[in-house]
Amino acid sequence: MLDVNRTMPDCVFVEDTAIVLEELAIMMSPGAESRRAEPAGIEPALRQFREVKRIARPATIDGGDVVVAGKTIYIGESSRTNAAGIQAMCDLLAPFGYTIVGVPVRGCLHLKSACSALPNGQFLVNRDWIDVSVLPENQLVDVPGHEEWSGDVLVIGNQIIVSDVFPATMDSLATLGFECVPVGLSEFAKAEGGVTCLSLVFQA
Repeated sequence: MLDVNRTMPDCVFVEDTAIVLEELAIMMSPGAESRRAEPAGIEPALRQFREVKRIARPATIDGGDVVVAGKTIYIGESSRTNAAGIQAMCDLLAPFGYTIVGVPVRGCLHLKSACSALPNGQFLVNRDWIDVSVLPENQLVDVPGHEEWSGDVLVIGNQIIVSDVFPATMDSLATLGFECVPVGLSEFAKAEGGVTCLSLVFQA
């Protein structure tokens, strides 16, 4: 738990500040003006574990728009992430063999609100909120129609952390062989906060 950024209203959504890969960490360039000071507070902690690179304005990109699936990284084209932000990720990650794919976002703030990469190569998606044509069609798992906000799940190993208000989604994931861990997020959900928003998860 870090003490930095406590005076900033959205600091709890720490995922938006950085993306941490095996090779490096990349500090994001938040799309909301009120959040632009947050990455600098997080960077010293990440430098203990990774080489750090930065994306700077006029490029904007939030970590909530970045879905990592092996060596392919899907980036939401959203109100918080612009074309320059996506290109900056391409430039930084090209030496490491990553492929970057833009995903139009139309119904939610961030890509991860409607798309999560599962450990078996599939994607949990709300296809009403994003353009799924750039995702592998035969690998899509649709969220239940009455649980439209359940596309954001946090994968740790073979366990999947899911908001406890989405039992049908947990049942669907269980049929795929995953162990689901329910957590309460009712207050964070009021600000479109999902389970991925509240942490940066990586192996040291």
